[in-house]
Parts: sequence; C-alpha cells; structure tokens
Amino acid sequence: MAKSCIVGLYLFFAVLASHGIVELQASHHVYRNLQTVQSSASADQPYRTGYHFQPPKNWINDPNGLMVYKGIYHLFYQYNPKGAVWGNIVWAHSTSKDLVNWTPHEPAIHPSQPGDINGCWSGSATILPGGTPAMLYTGIDPKNSQVQNLAVPKNLSDPYLREWVKSPKNPLMQPTAENKINASSFRDPTTAWLGPDKKWRVIIGSKIDRRGLAILFKSKDFVNWVQAPTPLRAAEGTGMWECPDFYPVSLRGRNGVDTSLNGPSVKHVLKLSLDDTKHDFYTVGSYDGSRDVYTPDKGSVESDSGLRYDYGKYYASKTFLDSIKNRRVLCGWLNESSSVADDIKKGWAGVHAIPRHIWLDKSGKQLIQWPVVEIEKLRANHVTLPSKLLKGGSVVEVTGVTASQADVDISFEITSFEKAEVLDPSWTNPQLLCSQKGASVKGGLGPFGLLVLASKGLSENTAVLFRIFKGQNKHVVLMCSDQSRSSLNQNNDKTTYGAFLDVDPLHQSLSLRSLIDHSIVESFGGGGKACISARVYPTLAIDNAAHLFVFNNGSEAVKIAKLNAWSMNKAKIN
Repeated sequence: MAKSCIVGLYLFFAVLASHGIVELQASHHVYRNLQTVQSSASADQPYRTGYHFQPPKNWINDPNGLMVYKGIYHLFYQYNPKGAVWGNIVWAHSTSKDLVNWTPHEPAIHPSQPGDINGCWSGSATILPGGTPAMLYTGIDPKNSQVQNLAVPKNLSDPYLREWVKSPKNPLMQPTAENKINASSFRDPTTAWLGPDKKWRVIIGSKIDRRGLAILFKSKDFVNWVQAPTPLRAAEGTGMWECPDFYPVSLRGRNGVDTSLNGPSVKHVLKLSLDDTKHDFYTVGSYDGSRDVYTPDKGSVESDSGLRYDYGKYYASKTFLDSIKNRRVLCGWLNESSSVADDIKKGWAGVHAIPRHIWLDKSGKQLIQWPVVEIEKLRANHVTLPSKLLKGGSVVEVTGVTASQADVDISFEITSFEKAEVLDPSWTNPQLLCSQKGASVKGGLGPFGLLVLASKGLSENTAVLFRIFKGQNKHVVLMCSDQSRSSLNQNNDKTTYGAFLDVDPLHQSLSLRSLIDHSIVESFGGGGKACISARVYPTLAIDNAAHLFVFNNGSEAVKIAKLNAWSMNKAKIN
C-alpha cells in the first residue's frame, strides 16, 4: 500500500530551481560572511585523509540517508558546495560497493520548495515494501521554521539513485499553533518502522525549554502523518535532541535485524545527539509497540555522562541495516579541532569516521563497535612485535609502517597490580580524570599505550593510553586519548578525552586498536567496548616525519602480549 502510494506521486512531483539561502539558527556556528568564501587552498595538504571519507573540498557534517539499494551502499551527507564553513546546505551523495571506496554523484537534494527553500537539513532513508527507498528530511521554510519533507527516487531502475523528486504535499509534518512544537527545534527524522497496527512510525528530535523530546508521528501511507499523543521518550535537563536514531538489536550474536522487528529476541537502542555538548549518547531498553513507549533498562543514564558511541569528537551519527552482510552499520561525523581560519586556508572542514559494525554485548548492557572488516583490505607492510615486558619509563618505536596512515592493534597483559593507584570515589568523570592524569603524569599501573602521530623528539604526539586503579571491589580501567601535546599550533582544540572501560584486567588482556589517518586518530578499547576519536593537526609529525611508539610511563611493568601494525593504502574516495 505504501509503495503504490509513493509511486503514484511521481506524476505530480516537481523539482524547482531556486537556491536561496539565509542565515539560520543552527546547531553549528554560523559565519554568514564566510559561507561562500572559496579557498585558494594550497596544493600541500598533509592533513587530508588517506582512507576516511571526505569530499575534495568544502564543509561537510552529518551523514544522511544511509542505505543499501540494488547491492550498492549510498551515503548522503550535509555539504556546503560554496565554502569550508557551515552554510548553503545540500545533500551531497556518494556510492560504494564496499564502504571503503566511494564514487561521487551530483547533490541529490537541494533547496527548491517552500518546505526547504532555506536549507535541506538531516534525515533518514526508509526502504518501503517492494524495495522503494523514501527519504524523510528536515527543511527550513520561508519563516525559518523546521519542517519535515519527503523525497523519492525518480528512476527506480537506476542503482545509483542519481535523481530525486519531492512530494508536492511537502511539508508533511510541521509546527502549528495546535501542536505547540518548537519551530526552531524540530528536526532530523529517523528511519521509519512499522508497528503492530501496520502503521509507519518515525521520531523527530525536539525540545521544550530544557526537556529533550523524541516526538512520534504515525502514518498509514508514508505521506499523511499524525502526531502521537505522547513522545516516544523525553528527558528533563538534556536540551535539544538532534539526529535521533531508534533501532532493535539482537540479544544473541552479531547480526543486524530489521528496524521494524520487536519481541523477546531483541532489545532497543535510542541514540540522541545532544546539541548542547555535541555528544552522542544512547540507552538500551525495551519498546512497547502497542503503547509506543520506549523504556531504558534499569540503571540507564539518560545523558552524555552515561553510554556514548564515542567519547571524543564524534557526532550526528546514523545507523542502517546492511542487508548485504546482515549487520547494522554506524556512520558518524568527526568534526574539526582546527580553527575556522585554518579550515578556510586548507579549503575543507569535517570528515567521516570509518563505518562501524555494531551489535549488543553479551551482557546486554551496552553496544560493541568495530571498524567494518572491509577496511582491512587496505592493510600493507605488516609489522609485529614479539611478546615482551615493557618496563616503567620505556618508549619503544614501531618501525616499518607509514605512521601517518596506519592500523595498529596491541594487547597488554598485567602481571602485578600492587602499584595500582587507589581510585578516589569522587573521580566519576573520566574525561576530567584523563585531563588531570594524562600521558606525562607518571602513575603506578599506567599510563601505558601508544604514542601516535609523534615527532622524532616527542615534542608532538597524541597518546592513547590506559591507567588501572584499585576500586572498592574491583580494578577500574581508564582509557584516555591525550591531545595536549598533539600539535605545536596553539590554535587547535587539544581537549583530552576519556572513558571507563568495562574490562576486568585480572582475567582479560587490555586491547587497543587505533586507526591513524593524518589528522584522525580513531581508537577502540576492549574490543570495541569504548571508542575515542580525535582530530589532531601536528606541525612536525606529518607524512613521513610521523612516528609510532609504544610507551609505559607507570612505575609497574606491563607485558605487550601482541602487537600488529600495518600501513594503510589509500582508498579511492570521491
């Protein structure tokens, strides 16, 4: 029914040609005078990525409309075609057969209707019965209100979906005096799902004062939407909920499941991007499909002091069901640490993280994330280190790999816990703790880990590390990404990030995998239980002048159980 309705609309769809853009209230900094500044970027580009997604130039942010269609992966994303700061936003479009190499296409959605004349903001893809993709996205109308629109492919026989048309009924959902929806905080519709009554559901992020909302709408035909009496979920004191994502995860195994699946074999995940802090947090819980209520599991923390996809620079993420490999894949935006002036000088801003396979941990309490296996085909020049004891104060260089573009996987074993520091009960904020106890602060059991994108004399380095503390009833593992010495350029954001890692070092090795790509360090601790992404801009440790080290700045020795490192070949990206 939904498919025939959508296809029937094709005869009436029209794409208008207007591209008017005005200054908008946005979650990103608005530099109106810079939005159309074309950079005369230098040919010397030591910070451009080798294997992370980015366009040839200009600003990008949120990934949008992720999906598989006719065996091809589709990535749409927020893009400014006219400059290296946020503004003039359209939906750019690239496709891939492996989530590694990407081919660009013309922008798919751009301002052309009253419902999006002032901007085409984020949204999601839904695959309707029969395989027809449908895109719900936020548009900015002539009053600068945020409204929701529908677009569908013009030609379903084109596997690359290069042309899109918009519904003449747009906008389909909008703030009114009756519904009292906040017109400046109503955006980013999710992938829709079918309920037990065969009606489609979608949630849209919003807020009332400081109360975050996931507003729920229902539809029989994907065109006429009715607001539900209550939101799917709300939480006080959290501010605006951007880019919500809601999906089921299997209680067993690593396979992904259809977004509409519910029942005893799954739990549900609600992810929210907090506009106030630019952090993506999530809870795991249960979804009552008849009442349309999501309830986080007992003990869940509904803020960014709870579970996060990533404890570093990672925002506006989106998942999709990969029907090719039967998995759920997560994509996210790694925003900048460089200054606006430097962004304009280099001619670009923003990159995307490596897509991650996600599944529910055996505990049922959190997600596990791991880079998609396809990225491993870029590996070259395999280097290993034999198992060895790393004494306190040691720094060991790993040679034979291109340290500015590498994949490093290391495991540590702890043989003695006597010198572990006692964890003060007040040390509950891991980021603050990491900023106070970074790589240069000598400890008992740690800090130990990797020094990446390091200069020869270590005046520049990014440290990805562990510390182990004695808690009340167990040992506590702290994972940090310390950017305090990442660059001699003081104009960069060099914030240190941290997370507590749910691993028992008495019975488990401590594993760390870091993907290094010129200005990117994506790190996965404990097999993907905690992830920290950083953006760094060294001045010395660039290209062939970058080095890679293993270090231990604690007084207790630790054992390197294994180390594997690879240079990474360049992917074909746009």
